[in-house]
Amino acid sequence: MAFNFGATAGAGAANPTGAFGGFGTTTTTAGPAFSFSAPTNTGTSGLFGANQNKGFGFGTSFGTGTGTGLGSGLGTGLGFGGFGTQQQQTTLGSGLFSQPAQTPAQSNQLINTASALSAPTLLGDERDAILAKWNQLQAFWGTGKGYFNNNIAPVEFTQENPFCRFKAVGYSLMPNNKDEDGLVVLVFNRKEIDIRSQQQQLVESLHKILGGNQTLTVNVEGVKTMPDDQTEVIIYVVERSPNGTSRRVPATTLYAHFEQANIKSSLQQLGVSLSMARTELSPAQVKQLLQNPPAGVDPIIWEQAKVDNPDPDKLIPVPMVGFKELLRRLKVQDQMTKQHQTRLDIISEDISELQKNQTTTMAKIAQYKRKLMALSHRTLQVLIKQEIQRKSGYAIQADEEQLRVQLDTIQCELNAPTQFKGRLNELMSQIRMQNHFGAVRAEERYYIDADLLREIKQHLKQQQEGLSHLISIIKDDLEDIKLIEHGLNESIPIRGGVFS
Repeated sequence: MAFNFGATAGAGAANPTGAFGGFGTTTTTAGPAFSFSAPTNTGTSGLFGANQNKGFGFGTSFGTGTGTGLGSGLGTGLGFGGFGTQQQQTTLGSGLFSQPAQTPAQSNQLINTASALSAPTLLGDERDAILAKWNQLQAFWGTGKGYFNNNIAPVEFTQENPFCRFKAVGYSLMPNNKDEDGLVVLVFNRKEIDIRSQQQQLVESLHKILGGNQTLTVNVEGVKTMPDDQTEVIIYVVERSPNGTSRRVPATTLYAHFEQANIKSSLQQLGVSLSMARTELSPAQVKQLLQNPPAGVDPIIWEQAKVDNPDPDKLIPVPMVGFKELLRRLKVQDQMTKQHQTRLDIISEDISELQKNQTTTMAKIAQYKRKLMALSHRTLQVLIKQEIQRKSGYAIQADEEQLRVQLDTIQCELNAPTQFKGRLNELMSQIRMQNHFGAVRAEERYYIDADLLREIKQHLKQQQEGLSHLISIIKDDLEDIKLIEHGLNESIPIRGGVFS
């Protein structure tokens, strides 16, 4: 089960102080069994330690070790002379992938945690049961302090404690770069556009941090946007020897130099918040990493996460403790989705451009085919005329006579009424009829322009108005005529009576 916020309390024996169970390095001055020449450090600073960035990265602190820094002058030939030779002393049973022995302080921490969650004796009455439930709630949430005794300091509950429920298991891609590639990741608290605009100044600043050695060249492998206005810059350093050959500085050596106190402060002034060596893990390291569940993660859940791994060869399960880590991974996923969408848009534009080019190319090919056929016909005509001139005055040869007979035979077959000529004539008549019917149908279709149609409508409207006005005048005239007739009819009898 890759995601589970209900981790059981059965992981009480795990180390509650490390974020990646047993992989944190204990206080020591000897180099670990898997030391990558990182600067000497003390305390817990494992792969997912408290003082590490929440991001999952390989090569950030694989063990501890002692080594000489820049300018020791102990290197020879292509041994990156400016960085010197790393002196290490390994001790079996210690380092990144070893399980640290449980100290009395850790045992007391577990006993105090159990007392705070089950049987506090702070008040000595029934309120201790309520306090126990409150401590359990804080432990499940992963924050707060658990008071259980007046004479003992309270227990500090963190999200790494084995009782915290807000935990899940995700998967991260394992790097496949070798140490010889020399790739080191620097995370800047600046936007990508600012990094790209000042990339040359950044390279010069990194070169000065490396001591300004003329035999060293800083190169940028890639620049990638990260959430929260951060930018990931991948660099490598090339060392040139006096005899003209060159090689990349190993990633672990360059990372060890960047982790020195004075160099790290200089990088922080440039805005670097995190640096890590991008190197692949050996099969033994991956096996040891998978065999030991992280701190506070139930071994059953860890085993199920290994079973559910979609690609064990490329992905590795990693714990996600708290909502902040879950939010960070969500932001990274959104950022990666945007990058994929941007790449898909670029590919789509390229495909569209290629389709246009293909259409143009097909048109040119068809044009060139027509030109080739026309030139072939012209060439054939020229050859015919040349052959006629060359054979002028010569008698017809046997092969020419045979060819003429074949041509006459073909001509007779074509001219036969029931053969090809009749069929060709029939096809030609059908084509003419179809063209005629098509022309007739085309003639019956009328198309009027929109502006012309508007003008015709306006003209007809004016004609209609004129006719309406003319009709009204005629009606008025008819009424006048009727009135005149009526007056005339009344005046006739009056005149008759007068004359009688």
